[in-house]
Amino acid sequence: MTERVVLAYSGGLDTSVCIGWIAEETGAEVVAVAVDVGQGGEDLDVIRKRALACGAVEAEVADARDEFAEEYCLPAIKANALYMDRYPLVSALSRPVIVKHLVAAARKHGATTVAHGCTGKGNDQVRFEAGIASLAPDLTCIAPVRDYAMTRDRAIAFAESKGLPIATTRKSPYSIDQNVFGRAVETGFLEDIWNAPTEDVYDYTENPAVPREADEVVITFDKGVPVAVDGRPVTVLQAIQQLNERAGAQGVGRIDMVEDRLVGIKSREVYEAPGAIALITAHQELENVTVERELARYKRQVEQRWSELVYDGLWFSPLKRALDGFVAEANEHVSGDIRMTLHAGRAVVTGRRSRESLYDFDLATYDTGDTFDQSMSKGFIEIFGMSSKIAAKRDLGQ
Repeated sequence: MTERVVLAYSGGLDTSVCIGWIAEETGAEVVAVAVDVGQGGEDLDVIRKRALACGAVEAEVADARDEFAEEYCLPAIKANALYMDRYPLVSALSRPVIVKHLVAAARKHGATTVAHGCTGKGNDQVRFEAGIASLAPDLTCIAPVRDYAMTRDRAIAFAESKGLPIATTRKSPYSIDQNVFGRAVETGFLEDIWNAPTEDVYDYTENPAVPREADEVVITFDKGVPVAVDGRPVTVLQAIQQLNERAGAQGVGRIDMVEDRLVGIKSREVYEAPGAIALITAHQELENVTVERELARYKRQVEQRWSELVYDGLWFSPLKRALDGFVAEANEHVSGDIRMTLHAGRAVVTGRRSRESLYDFDLATYDTGDTFDQSMSKGFIEIFGMSSKIAAKRDLGQ
């Protein structure tokens, strides 16, 4: 029986060439798998037909937009996930859902190998291969661009020699990855970290410097899940899509940063994530109202570690699964409404209300009706600061 390789297929030049390239290098049949995570672009059926025309023996396409939003983006919202305190894990979140579909296809078609189009310098090679190893440790992985030095020039030459039905025109100066949760742009002139991004880099967001009317929005959460926008019920996917449009129109969610890649190099990345930033900002503020102090403090530590694990490709790891349980428990009371003003590139919280609120007006007010017994504070401070005071006397020789 001929060996089969399942290929993560995007429909572009590199992965189209990979179909024939893998067949020639390994003698295996190729099954192409394309997964829709809200990246837009070509129709999935067009992509499926192109894979077959390029030599795939089978081609599958999966509409995973709701799955991606509910099982991958939502946990990130609940975890307030921001790698290096800024990046909402746009690309990192999409890889495990793609991996899940690749493994399912490998089982269905009896494949022993999974292939992807990543280079040897980035994070995605790790995310694909570590994820596959966690779900199906018996499968092997290959990466033609990395393992067989498949440069773009060689890819174009191969496509032309085989008459593949794929455009081989000059490549965009940028490397772009996008899905419903956001958009990542790198390479080209952005590799000089002194160069400012130009407006042509952006697609999900409008220029925040252009004067326009502000947009006020109310987001409703139930146990950390966004369930309504301006009082109208939404799915998680719809919440992200609607806020992508509204926050994007106000220039919210532009991020320009130098980040630490897993492979040890620093990389300049430009991100657009209007819906993600709006939702995480709102969720963080609702947690401030509804989550007890010590739990909130510890959760911030968990959020950083959770984000690092996901960024590093360890979505399916034991530690990530264990932290998911903590994050879910911490969101049990995160229910209520957050009012935000979207304007000039910022999402600013202006109102909060929740039946689960821990904010007590009578304790917080400085006006008549204050129920906080201030006479208790003097003794509290004496005891609270006692250990520091004793140490200070020793250190000062008193």
